[in-house]
Amino acid sequence: MTRWAVFALLILLPCNVSTQRKERKKPVQTFSRGWGDDISWAPTYDEALTKMKESNKPLMVIHHLDDCPHSQALRKVFAESKDIQRLAKDFVMLNLLEETSDENLAPDGYYVPRIIFIDPSMTVRDDITGKYINHKYSYEPEDLDFLAENMIRAKILLHSEL
Repeated sequence: MTRWAVFALLILLPCNVSTQRKERKKPVQTFSRGWGDDISWAPTYDEALTKMKESNKPLMVIHHLDDCPHSQALRKVFAESKDIQRLAKDFVMLNLLEETSDENLAPDGYYVPRIIFIDPSMTVRDDITGKYINHKYSYEPEDLDFLAENMIRAKILLHSEL
């Protein structure tokens, strides 16, 4: 009987340790919405503006919809890009499923996906645009390198203007 108890203990102990390891996994951020769990995301537009002023970092606002195939495709490559994820750490990041009441965030209309940069002086950077004439702030998955260049531009211009 003692042998069976020791045997059962030896079998159950490793199972218990393996479940503890799984529990230590990093919790998924609810505000990332799949855009990158290692990025610190602001929960609301107002909180993002406050964080931007306090940190003196530019704000990057991503407008998207969960059920939009263009948003889904951009989100996938955005989250997988090590360069974009690294650059994002130098920004206050916000992704929005809902439009805000601030009309400055839609300089050429309401469409998704749309990425707008704002500097800490509360100026929408309408000079930093994507490649498309009809939707200036839109990016496609194949535009990721261009988006990375624009992120660098938003940081560099911010420092040269201060």
